[in-house]
Amino acid sequence: MAGGIFSPLGSCSELEKANCHPLVCLLCHEPYQHPCLLDCYHNFCASCLRGRASDGRLRCPLCGHPSVVRGGTGLPPVDRLLQFLVDSSADSEEDVQCANCDRCCTKTELDTMYFCNTCGQPLCTPCREETHRARMFARHEIVSLSKRTKDIHKKCSLHEEPYIMFSTEKKSMLCINCFRDMQGESRAHCIDIETAYMQGCQRLDQAVMAVKELQTSTREAIVLLKAMIEEVRNSANEEEAAINSLFSRMQEQLSERKKTLLKAVQSQHEEKEKAFKEQLAHLASLLPTLQVHLVTCSAFLSSANKAEFLDLGYQLMERLQRIVKLPHRLRPAQTSKINSEYRAEFARCLEPLLMLSPRRSVVGNASGIGPGITGTNMLPGGQCSKTLMVPSCPPTSDKMSTGPMVKKPTMHRYISTKVLLAEGRETPFAEHCRNYENTYRMLQTEIQGLKDQVQELHRDLTKHHSLIKSEIMSEILQKSLQMDVQIAAHYSAVEMMRSVFEEDWEETYQRVANEQEIYEAQLHDLLQLRQENSCLSTITKQIAPYVRSIAKVKERLEPR
Repeated sequence: MAGGIFSPLGSCSELEKANCHPLVCLLCHEPYQHPCLLDCYHNFCASCLRGRASDGRLRCPLCGHPSVVRGGTGLPPVDRLLQFLVDSSADSEEDVQCANCDRCCTKTELDTMYFCNTCGQPLCTPCREETHRARMFARHEIVSLSKRTKDIHKKCSLHEEPYIMFSTEKKSMLCINCFRDMQGESRAHCIDIETAYMQGCQRLDQAVMAVKELQTSTREAIVLLKAMIEEVRNSANEEEAAINSLFSRMQEQLSERKKTLLKAVQSQHEEKEKAFKEQLAHLASLLPTLQVHLVTCSAFLSSANKAEFLDLGYQLMERLQRIVKLPHRLRPAQTSKINSEYRAEFARCLEPLLMLSPRRSVVGNASGIGPGITGTNMLPGGQCSKTLMVPSCPPTSDKMSTGPMVKKPTMHRYISTKVLLAEGRETPFAEHCRNYENTYRMLQTEIQGLKDQVQELHRDLTKHHSLIKSEIMSEILQKSLQMDVQIAAHYSAVEMMRSVFEEDWEETYQRVANEQEIYEAQLHDLLQLRQENSCLSTITKQIAPYVRSIAKVKERLEPR
């Protein structure tokens, strides 16, 4: 019936709600029939696992862990321990009859029944007291019915002799013949059955205690993980709400700024177009005047004699000179480029929403790594320390709490410092970074040592419930106070360097600003030269026909 069930089991929460019986298969929900043990220590009936193996591997229906199966059956080995419990459970459900008085006992009376391993028969309480108290039964082994010895456990299957010894080396029971056949060095590992039983019980108790500790830790981990899953869900909801809210506000700000920028672009466009059209109209009215005077000159030269030329020529020349000296706006008064600085405007409108610091600012928030984790939790390899920091810890110094904080987290600062030092430039700030890194690594190592001690003490106190000497806590507290003094001193030393570095940063920023201004001016000058060259080309193309016409007139006048 269960062999055809190939659908995976539900989640672990559904498994907990099922309240499964330890002797019931999780697939067929029936008592185990030939239970098989997988590598993940989950048990299932052989019929439930048959046909599931593929390429010599069988995946657990509960956790998905693959198990290696050998042999042609495609099944893992039978769990002898679970099979024993199943058989014992089946035996306890059978009706038991006393071998002496033939009295039948109900299931509720099984705890009062006994079994004589020597006779191999069950006994009720009255018969045990009346018959098996005689001297002839003094050597009989009488135990409770649940602890009776099966035939398979009484005699050696090889020699048909009762078991008398136990080999701690091979973990097997031995009869007298098995003991005689053993080598001398192996006999040293043999003990009697009763001693082996007592030692085994003690070792089993130790294993049970270890499993109980693991069970307690597992339950605590499950509670913690469930709480963290809920916390992750709440955090995700809060983050989504914050993202949607910020995105909506950004859209509103960008939309408003977009309208403003488009109006500015339209205003610049209308202003520049109006100016260019006025200049174009002026030049368009000037061009016929020039053309008329050029034609007039040509006609005057071709028709006037010397006397007429001397009488009217100078008047014509003065007129032409006055026309040339008039203030003609031949060059564009402004560029055709419309610049709204939209990138800067968009960034400026988003600055309050994103809490962007100014360009020259070096202050920010150092605790942005995450709640409960500070920069000191980050190791150089990018991994996070196992020590949890208390979120509500007060600052150790008023100066350190009120002063500006490092903008970038520890890991980013570590990488940026490595890049700066790798450039090889010997500057005061590079030397400061080199000294700072050495001191910081030393302080970080000592702090990490204190963290490990406190974490181990916390684990001993909560998990192992062991007592802790007050001297140890006092010593750790004293070290912590000393570290606080060292960190405060190092912080003050670094803070004193601020004025020196700010002067260098101011000079560097001013130099960069000047270079940017010069660079923009260079681009503007090149664009202006290009526009002037374009205007010259246009004027040259326009006056070329008049030059050619004048040249033709001059050729006709040359013979005269």
